[in-house]
Formats: sequence, C-alpha cells, structure tokens
Amino acid sequence: MNSQQLFVAFWTILVREIRRFTRIWAQTLLPPAITITLYYIIFGNLIGSRIGEMGGFNYMEYIVPGLIMMSVITNSYSNVVSSFYSSKFQHNIEELLVSPVPNWVILAGYVFGGVARGLMIGVIVTLLSLFFTDLQVHHLGVTVLVVLLTAILFSLGGFINAIFAQSFDDVSIVPTFVLTPLTYLGGVFYSINLLPEFWQNVSLLNPILYMVNTFRYGILGVSDISIGFALTAIVVFIGLLSAWALHLLKTGKGLRS
Repeated sequence: MNSQQLFVAFWTILVREIRRFTRIWAQTLLPPAITITLYYIIFGNLIGSRIGEMGGFNYMEYIVPGLIMMSVITNSYSNVVSSFYSSKFQHNIEELLVSPVPNWVILAGYVFGGVARGLMIGVIVTLLSLFFTDLQVHHLGVTVLVVLLTAILFSLGGFINAIFAQSFDDVSIVPTFVLTPLTYLGGVFYSINLLPEFWQNVSLLNPILYMVNTFRYGILGVSDISIGFALTAIVVFIGLLSAWALHLLKTGKGLRS
C-alpha cells in the first residue's frame, strides 16, 4: 500500500471510532462531565474549604489537574477496550486482519480514536473547572505533551486488554481492580509529601503518579517528582506497549483462535 492508501485506511478507522463515541454522547461524554462536576463540588468546595492549602495552592486548585488527568486516563482506556473487544466479539475485526492494511495502521487507528475521546473529555472537564477555580497554565508545552502521551499510553493499554479479553466481564476487570486503585492512589487528591517516607517510596512504583504530577506541573508549576524522568518513563512505556500490541496482532493472539 502506498502512503495515500495507508492514510485513507488510518483515517477511516479513526473517523469510525470518533463517530462511534460521539453518536452515543449521552453515554460516553455526559457521564464523565457529571461525575467530575460532583468531584469539584464535594471534594473541591465542601471538603476543600476545610482542608485549606496544599502545595501552596488552595485545595480546589491543587486537585483540578489530577481530576482532568483521571478523566483522560479512564476515557482513553475504556474507549479502545470497549470498541476493539466489540469488533472482536462481532467478528468485524477479521475483515481488517485479512485486508492488506498493516497492523500498525490498525493499531494507530484504534489508539488515536481513544486519544480523541480522552482529549475531548479532558477539554470538557477543563472548561467545567473554570466555574470553580481560576485555572492558570504554568507550562503549556509540558501540559499538552503529557496529556497526549498519557492518552496514547492508556489507549494502548485498552487495546491489549481487549485482545486478551474473552468476555465482557474481562473488559471491566483491569479498569476496576487495577486502573481505578492506581488512579486514586496516584496523587490526584493529595501530595505524596504528606505520606511517611516508606509510603512515599511505595507510591513511586505507581506509574500514574508520574503522569498526574507532570500534568500538575504544567498547570500549577509544582510537582512531587522529576518531570524529565516522568516523561521519559511514559515514552518508554508507550514503546513497550506498542511493540507488544503489534506482536499480538501479528501472531493473532486472542483474535484468530
């Protein structure tokens, strides 16, 4: 396939993915907006007024970057895992696998579909936050870069989860028992500097901590971890998950059995 045909194949998958989640916007875009608004009201306004400052900022300002990143992570992941598993369950994916479309184009189409939903939710949640606090961007480049890389990373994770999933129950196992706990313990609602030294060191094993803190640095200019190390780690994880996903597509693991 030449470059134009590759782009058409990629664009077709991407547009289909975007149309899929925008067509059912009441299920894909509205619930996260309502949920995050409740977080803003309960944790930001009600509880935050009792907590006071954290990291030199009032509590609402401090948690907003984490809540935005939490929305991007969960929606990027859930979009790809649900979409790809549905295609596998309905045997639609077989049409792609037997076509001349390269595996990397298939992967890119699904991944950037997840990125599109994650970023769209991120924008919605960011706009909602303006009703509760004055959001100042400290470093625009870091902010945009980390949110894009994070959306790509968790879209890849959702893709791999969908390949291994054998039922719709398997689709929800990782988000429920892995993704949600790691997100809540990833510094969304607190600074790890408040923890005893032992638990600070344990927290450093949580990859979501690095994404949340890097995004918080981009917005507020404060972070509990090294920004350079965090961005490098995200890029490395993207490379590893991409290679794994392409290997699974090549071997047909969970797809041709």
